[in-house]
Amino acid sequence: MFSVKPPKPTFKSYLPPVQTEMKKMPQVNIKKLEARLLPGEIVVSEVNFVRKCIGMGAGRDDLWGKLICTNFKVSFVTHELPGWQKLQYHNRLLGDHDVPLACVEQLVTVNDATGKQKVLLSNRKLKFSPTELVIYCKDFRIHRFRFDESGPESARKVCLAIAHYSQPADPQLLFGFEYAGKQYHGPSDQMSGGDPGSQLQTPLFDCSSDWDREIKRTGASEWRVCSVNEAYTVSPSLPEYFVVPVSLADQDIRQFSCSFAGQRIPLWCWNHPNGSALVRMASIRNVAHQWMLEQRVCSSVTRSHPKRSDVFQSNLDKSLPSIQDVQASLIKLKQICVIAEPYRESEDKWLSSIESSGWLENEDRDLSCVVSSLVQLMLDPHFRTLVGFQSLVQKEWVMAGHRFLDRCNHLRKSSKEESPLFLLFLDCVWQLMNQFPAAFEFTEIYLAVLCDSMWIPVFSTFLFNCPQQRAEHSQDFARNRNLFMGEEKMLRFPPVWDWSQQFSLRDQALFNNPIYVGKSAAPRVQNGAVKTFKRTKKSYSSTLRGMPSMQNSTGRYGSLPRHNSLVLRFRPESPVQHKAPENALDHFIKDWLSRPADPHGLLLPHLLPSHLQLWRLYFLRWVPELQIPQGGPVTTFYKLSLLADEIEELQIKLRQYSGSPTSGHTPNRPTLSSQQQRMYFRAARPSCNPQQPEYLSSAFPFSPVGNLSHPGALGTPLRKFLSGAKLWLSSEPLVSQTP
Repeated sequence: MFSVKPPKPTFKSYLPPVQTEMKKMPQVNIKKLEARLLPGEIVVSEVNFVRKCIGMGAGRDDLWGKLICTNFKVSFVTHELPGWQKLQYHNRLLGDHDVPLACVEQLVTVNDATGKQKVLLSNRKLKFSPTELVIYCKDFRIHRFRFDESGPESARKVCLAIAHYSQPADPQLLFGFEYAGKQYHGPSDQMSGGDPGSQLQTPLFDCSSDWDREIKRTGASEWRVCSVNEAYTVSPSLPEYFVVPVSLADQDIRQFSCSFAGQRIPLWCWNHPNGSALVRMASIRNVAHQWMLEQRVCSSVTRSHPKRSDVFQSNLDKSLPSIQDVQASLIKLKQICVIAEPYRESEDKWLSSIESSGWLENEDRDLSCVVSSLVQLMLDPHFRTLVGFQSLVQKEWVMAGHRFLDRCNHLRKSSKEESPLFLLFLDCVWQLMNQFPAAFEFTEIYLAVLCDSMWIPVFSTFLFNCPQQRAEHSQDFARNRNLFMGEEKMLRFPPVWDWSQQFSLRDQALFNNPIYVGKSAAPRVQNGAVKTFKRTKKSYSSTLRGMPSMQNSTGRYGSLPRHNSLVLRFRPESPVQHKAPENALDHFIKDWLSRPADPHGLLLPHLLPSHLQLWRLYFLRWVPELQIPQGGPVTTFYKLSLLADEIEELQIKLRQYSGSPTSGHTPNRPTLSSQQQRMYFRAARPSCNPQQPEYLSSAFPFSPVGNLSHPGALGTPLRKFLSGAKLWLSSEPLVSQTP
């Protein structure tokens, strides 16, 4: 067989090509559009008459405006605001079409005439005039801007400015330093954008008193606050104050610290009511002293236990993936969730791609900060409250020296150090919330907003690798700028927990879970009867204390199978070839999982493949097909919010009728008026019926259609998944959910 080349076409058309229908540029003075600037923010480049592409269609929904690059963000300013945008929550630091420079992952410039494409890097030249700029963001967004009506030189300058300022070479070039210097140490020492009377209730663990309160809360009577690391003389990556056993002297800490990696001596994380403690320890560098140090450390931890129980050690280095493995997993997931080109994969291939990404295979392998945080979250209901969860992150991540600067790659120095460990932790938290929705005071909207805040380089929470780095750079920056520090030792960066910096009190109401069960009552329905499960501290402690040490077990759980499913062993349909005798741990887990979930007890997640789901609100919120009007899980959230508000009003009236105080609100929530405390959104017009919101989508409150620049997902497996299909991994098929 041989192929015959088709003849070349001989017809030549002298008519101009048919232009796709596109919205014409509005007759407004775009040059007068200005970006809203924060303290310390300056405009470095701008270009007029820019078209922001909405979707990949004919361009009827495109927006015209001005593209501005500052030392903080890429801002697109337009007069064209769709009516639904007034229902979207508003970030006080960012506009509807703003992208923080720290959120920029890649910049691609395109020239239509020559067909050239170039990935822009810092301090690189751009030899052609760009007609299009594509911004790929770390939060899965894609922004496309066209310069058909713009000056070519202005377009080139703004593209180069974005590339330069999105890749700073020094931590002090991050916008947070300019913001802190102007906001808190400038001529006017007044906070702008916050609500009057807003108070930060989350402990920052930067002083000994915060640790003292945590010791008292957990009943860790055999542990003490140590100040041996003041001025960071012992370990550069640990906080100045941390908790150690009472029997461990300061002299021993100084002597032993050099033998641990990074001088990171054993750190106390948390105490169980039965006296058991959770301790984090770095690897021992000096092998010759390893046995002696382990015995010394273990003996001090043993003496802190009321029963002098043996210490169980788990070497996470052998079971955890590398940070590169976690980063590679996210990259694969992003390629699946972000449709940047026509989709041609089959349904089976899409499912296998989700599985092969490894993102949902968290199992028992993760870095120590994630492991310790999840253990405390599953054991202590305090950390499932809003303030408690924030204190957990502050204690185990920020003050314990998680390398946010390197893991977020704010300086764009080395991709080998970048890894989405904090996102992985929040995804694990969401999996727990998805299985135990009444056990958490906060919502998945809160988790998504917290993750987005990593890319806003203003908060001290995500700017540094450790407290010492913050202190050194703060002092150096203040000295170079001649800032008056007063009694403060460093620049006053706002923590992310001061949510008034970003949102109004009404917007913060979206953080509150309307079905959260407080400590007052936890009724559950079992076999048609209402029962209340209240485990006392004694019985709860004795139950866990009776569990055998996994170190001394028969080894059944030492190496868990793929997907790490303890529940898999108790499935009745699973064939059992060799039935081993059930030990105490088997019996405890089987008995615990057979009970109704107690939101204030131990949370043991189900880890079958069908139990782990994709976090749609975060990973798929920018997909156009996710914007289903009056659809999706948010409809349930809205109805539950209405019901929760009605119940609260009835409780207030009952208290008024009985003559008891009416202050029955959750103490962790901000004080709101009767209209502000509503957990749902409605239009600002008085004539609007609150029972029927004007706009409600499954991506609420993340519903800016102007940020969606993807081709359609119609006819793809993703479309079937968004329309209600259930995602099952491994060899299990994709099936539709039935009501």
